[in-house]
Amino acid sequence: MPRDAEPSLSERTFVTKALNEGLRVDNRKFDQCRPVSLTFGDEFGVVDVSFGKTRVLARTSAEVTVPYADRPFDGVFTITSELSPMVAPSIEPNRPTETEVLLSRLLEKTVRRSGALDTESLCLVAGQKCWSVRVDLHVLNHDGNILDAACLAVIASLRHFKRPETTLDGEVLTVYTPAEREPVPLSWLHSPFCVTFSFYGEEGDIVLMDPTWLEEQLRVSSCTFSLNRHGEICQVSKLGGSAVDAPLFIQCAQTALSKSKEYTDLLERQLADDAKSRDKGGLMAELTAENDR
Repeated sequence: MPRDAEPSLSERTFVTKALNEGLRVDNRKFDQCRPVSLTFGDEFGVVDVSFGKTRVLARTSAEVTVPYADRPFDGVFTITSELSPMVAPSIEPNRPTETEVLLSRLLEKTVRRSGALDTESLCLVAGQKCWSVRVDLHVLNHDGNILDAACLAVIASLRHFKRPETTLDGEVLTVYTPAEREPVPLSWLHSPFCVTFSFYGEEGDIVLMDPTWLEEQLRVSSCTFSLNRHGEICQVSKLGGSAVDAPLFIQCAQTALSKSKEYTDLLERQLADDAKSRDKGGLMAELTAENDR
């Protein structure tokens, strides 16, 4: 299996020495993140998220299917992630890498197992018909901190998506097109976000937020907090390295909480702006046009 090109000795020495002196290669502070960009597509559920040069595209779709036998009153919710060879030379088609497996597992814990989406609201006929909601995640460019960008893209895509309206007459299920009836948003309970910290140094006492790909390759360990704006932690994942001191761990958790609030505010603003841009003229203008006719 091909491997990623490791940093050269000169790069490793330069970055390590800079971190020991309190500097980063891109002149950011240790707790400073790269500019975050979040844009919605023309279709509901299409989201493009960028953390600096790291770019992720998410798309949500829904179809009517049969629920699982052990969960007859719940709908189906899945998240699929794809890293193509376009992202890195070490990635081969149909051969999941460690990065892709870790990404899918943490997204599974953060979004699906935390109950962010109300799956009971996706049930149409108990044990017979339900909605199957699927989020397809495509990594377009990987320059570090792919997990945080992917989590923001998945949450934004689900919040932006609207499924077709349905009616049930006896056992006859009718699914309406957007032209016939206005689509309805998904029933959403809370918005958890991933915030990752990278540790450097022999004792792991140097902490960075939003590392680039070069910085990620040189870290000794990482810790990812998944939590919502209310401070409810969904999961904590500590990978590699030695144990983290309790005061430093609490400090990282507090920083993750403030970052989660920033992501929530950003998402709410973008959703409001998108809804305003789609509501051309508003309801009153539509009623006025009908009266004029």
